[in-house]
Order: sequence, then structure tokens, then C-alpha cells
Amino acid sequence: MLKEEYGFKYETNCDVECILHLYATGGIEHCAQSLDGVFVFCIVDSAKQHLYLGRDPYGVRPLFRLLSKTGILGICSEAKGLIDLEHEVNGEIPNLEPFPPGCVEDYEINETGRTTFVMKKAFYSIGNKPYFKPLIPYESLSINDVHANIRTLLTAAVRKRLMADRRIGCLLSGGLDSSLVAALLVKLAKDENLPYKIQSFAVGMGNSPDIEAARVVANHIGTEHHEVIFTEQDVMSVLDKVIYHLETPDITTVRASIGMYLISRYIKQNTDTTVVFSGEGADEVAQGYIYFRDAPSADAAHSDSLRLLKDIYLFDGLRADRTTAAHGLELRVPFLDLQFTNYYLGLPAATRQPQGGVEKHLLRSAFDSTDLLPKSILWRHKEAFSDGVASAKKSLFQVIQELVDSRLGNDTLEKASEKFPHCTPTTKESFYYREVFEKNFPKQSHFLPYFWMPQWTDVKDPSARFISHYAADKQQLGGM
Repeated sequence: MLKEEYGFKYETNCDVECILHLYATGGIEHCAQSLDGVFVFCIVDSAKQHLYLGRDPYGVRPLFRLLSKTGILGICSEAKGLIDLEHEVNGEIPNLEPFPPGCVEDYEINETGRTTFVMKKAFYSIGNKPYFKPLIPYESLSINDVHANIRTLLTAAVRKRLMADRRIGCLLSGGLDSSLVAALLVKLAKDENLPYKIQSFAVGMGNSPDIEAARVVANHIGTEHHEVIFTEQDVMSVLDKVIYHLETPDITTVRASIGMYLISRYIKQNTDTTVVFSGEGADEVAQGYIYFRDAPSADAAHSDSLRLLKDIYLFDGLRADRTTAAHGLELRVPFLDLQFTNYYLGLPAATRQPQGGVEKHLLRSAFDSTDLLPKSILWRHKEAFSDGVASAKKSLFQVIQELVDSRLGNDTLEKASEKFPHCTPTTKESFYYREVFEKNFPKQSHFLPYFWMPQWTDVKDPSARFISHYAADKQQLGGM
């Protein structure tokens, strides 16, 4: 679209060449605002002796920046690529941190190759209308049919992500979000005559709820379905590796990454799928977390959606990217499409709240008149990830806690606040995550500004299982 819109003459078939043309056309802010996709870029303008950095609005693609007081600048998609550079800056301790999503930065390059910071600017605010020309013209949307517009924009978000030189597949938990994405992907793949069957992948311990629900979805939409079964021993063998790849000690992020890391490893080792669609972002956009039922007002719920989306690159977005990228897979997340999120977040706040104890009611209702998914899946209750991949009898986080108990002594937490004054661990599980993190990324606890926790409740554990509304033992919410 950019080629036709601006009349660019490309010299390569590389999909990032447009970035240079956009920069040359209108500068760095124009460049970042015009990209309808996920990205990180570094542009060096040798004529002007300036260097520019940019990152997509939701931080789907990772970027870390190291900067010393003397102007040494280092960038990398992972912190582990920069952590040892501390030894290369003459004993000075440089500032290493995640690059903020939705921002561009400008640095002047001096004669010695060092840099001087010039400016930082946010080119996008969460929920705003995108600057670029959208795939679906806004004037083509219905004035009255909100459900039809949601279907149209989510379908478009999947369609525009079909461009790929490698085989496309999808992660499928059998929950609402991944099931909607998978069903739309299969439908559009047929429309586009992709020369292969879409592969879907589910992960769990034995016949976990997610494994069983994903099987129902796969049969309904017609994917080549794979089930990845893991054991407590598998958890033990990969836990430290997961924390290393995540580059965070956040409790719920580590827990939820175990299954995603294992399924990504399976995809890499056993299939030719490289591009994977997933449902991340729906809980943040559509108020899918169970604690949203306790929001004191519609405005408070809306504000928390914005907070979650602003910080998604530190939690669910980070998890999804790092666990897949660790195995050379490319993640695609349609729910974080800018046009879709702009429209959905712009709907009246009260309509986006849980209705009758059903979270994501508006999103579910938008597809209720279709045969895209079985009603048992469309209205399936929100499952805590630890329960979805394990069982109601023994959740995944309980498996992890038993493992950690075998590795740490009972006096572990006595000096936790002294050893880790920032985001102090209050459980042995959290302490263990922090120990492994510090071993790989010493003195970088600022990567995590706070632990992800439910709002409007006094629970001390991030698992939805501890919220009073949680109903893991129920089969479904029931169609409406």
C-alpha cells in the first residue's frame, strides 16, 4: 500500500525498504506514524550525522538501549546482547533499559562515533486514530451495527498479517481469543488460496482443559492440529531457560511462559511453520481479565485497559515475543492492530465492561450470529492460564511452587527486602525467579517497574484462581 500511496520506487524485495523511503519523504516522526505494523528500526543518516530509533506503539517487537554518560550508544533486541558492554565503557555504569514503545529518538553522531541525545518524541498514544491510511476506510463502517464493525476490523487485522514467505500457523488454547484468531485465519487462508493447510498448536499437561477445548476448535475450523503434552519434569528442565529468555522475573509472566516456550520449541523442531498467529492483546483491549468485574466504574475500567496496553510490552507482549523468538518463530497478534484497537477503545465505556458476569461480552456477542466458532467455545469462561494448561486439581503454578520448594530453604525470605529492595519477592517462587534473573542480568531489576497483579482486589498472587469470581470448575458461560 505504501508503494502505491507514495509512488515509491523500490530497489529490493525487502519489506523494510519502505522505512527508508518514508524517512526520506517526511522525517523520522512521519516515518514511524506511517507504518501499519510492528517494528523496531535504527536509521543512520550519514549525511546529517544523526541516528534515529523507533519502536511500534505496543512494543510487539523488542528493543533495548544502552547509553553511557560519555555518549556510547548500544541497541539490541535483547538485553543479553548488551549486558556485557558494561566492561567496555571504562568502568562507567551505563543506563540499560527497554526502549519505550510508540516513541522515536534522535541522536547526533560526533567525529569519534559517540552520540549526543537530541530528542525523544511519542508518535502515537494508545487508542488514538492511526495517522496512516487504514486498510478499511472509516467511512465504510456501519453507523449503527457495532457488532458488524468489530467483525470487519478484526477480520481485516488478520488479513493484513497474511503476508509471509514462510508457512503460517497459529497457537490455539481453545479460549476465546486464540480461537477467534485461528478461525479467521483458516477462513482467510482459504480465501487467499494459501497452498497448505493451516497448522494449529495446543499445549497442556495430559487432558487439560485447554487441550480438550482446542481439539473442539480444531475439528470445527479444520486445521492440521498438533497437541504438545508436557510433564512436571519438563517444567523443571526449562524453568531457568525461560527466565533467561524472558529477561524479567515477573511472576505471572514466568508462569504463563512455560507452556508457550515448550510449544514454540515443538513447532521449531517438528514442523515447517515459522509465522505464528496468537490471541495476545484481547484481554487488555476487551477487558478480559476476571478482575474487570470488580471495576468501580466504566471509566475506571477503560483507564485500566489503557494502562494494560501501555505496559503490555513488559508482560503479555513480552511473554509472547520472547518465548516464540527464542525458537526462531515470528509472532503476529491481530488484536493489537491499531485500527481495531482505536475503534474498540472508542466505543462507549459501559458497553465494553463485563455483562452479567461475562467478560469480553461485547467481543463474544459480535460473533454470536456467525458459525465461526462453536457456542461452547465462544462463550467459554475465562481460564487462568495455570489452570488451562494443567487442571483444577493441580494448577501449573502449584507444580512450579513445589519445584521451587525443593530448591530453596525455609529461611529464604528472611533477608529478601535487604537483598532485593525493588519489587521485593514475598514468596519463595518469586524469590527464585529473581535469583535466576539477577544471575543473568545483575542490577537490572528496573526492567520490571512492578509485578503484574489484578486490580480492585486485595489478593497477593496474580493468578485468577484467587479471585472470588473465578469459576474454573464450570464448563462454559452459556450462549447468549
